[in-house]
Amino acid sequence: MLKKLAALAALTTISTVPAMADTLDDVVDRGTLRCGVVLDFPPIGYRDANNEPAGFDVEYCNDLAAALEVDAEILPLTWAERLPVIVTGRADVVFGATSDSLERARTVGFTIPYAIYYAQGVVNAESGIETFEDIRGKRVAAAIGTVPEQEWLKIAAEWGEEGNYQGYQSENEVFLAVAQGKADIGITTNTAVLPITQQYDTVVAGPRMPWTTDYTSVVGKREDVTWLNFLNLFVTHQVRSGRYQEHWGKYVSGEAPELRIPGVMY
Repeated sequence: MLKKLAALAALTTISTVPAMADTLDDVVDRGTLRCGVVLDFPPIGYRDANNEPAGFDVEYCNDLAAALEVDAEILPLTWAERLPVIVTGRADVVFGATSDSLERARTVGFTIPYAIYYAQGVVNAESGIETFEDIRGKRVAAAIGTVPEQEWLKIAAEWGEEGNYQGYQSENEVFLAVAQGKADIGITTNTAVLPITQQYDTVVAGPRMPWTTDYTSVVGKREDVTWLNFLNLFVTHQVRSGRYQEHWGKYVSGEAPELRIPGVMY
């Protein structure tokens, strides 16, 4: 009798253990990779002349889908949507220049870095901003939910200039505000500066921001270790195969930055 009760208890325990997430199997079984990308971040993510998704991150999504032998479905995102689409299960993965902060890691999972950026401003040609110190007293804009916004607000608090800051839902809105003179400087990444200054006659390259280099990772479900392991291996293969350099040269130009963090083993 005791043996039967023990067996029954074991079966009950097994049946009540929640099923673990397995995005890898889900994607393969579905035949589609749902990939979130920010498409107002040229040349990393944007829409081409035919209104089709294009850019460095889109290429990475397509390469990942090809490695899985499935179709790629690109989900356009705002900066603020990058984590929620993973948490809610709307996307399987996000390529979106997402910094791997400890705060964010409490919500989603991160891979090893797949791209590196530094923060730089684009300024209105009439703003008079040439150096970082010139930003004092000026109207600053950035996209909501981004590291540039978070880092700038720390500086604005030190300077007592929080009132000069305006957040926008997308970088396109930030660039338009600078072009129209509604903001003196918009904070973005170095990769976006050239295409934006070519797009707007009233916008020129501004100073580099003083915070550290931004190491960005691919985003997946926090609890899905199998999927994150696969994504880590994918990032590694992109470098080994030369695809990382190929995509960087095509969309950004020049030598792709080293992905290893000094003093850290990846």
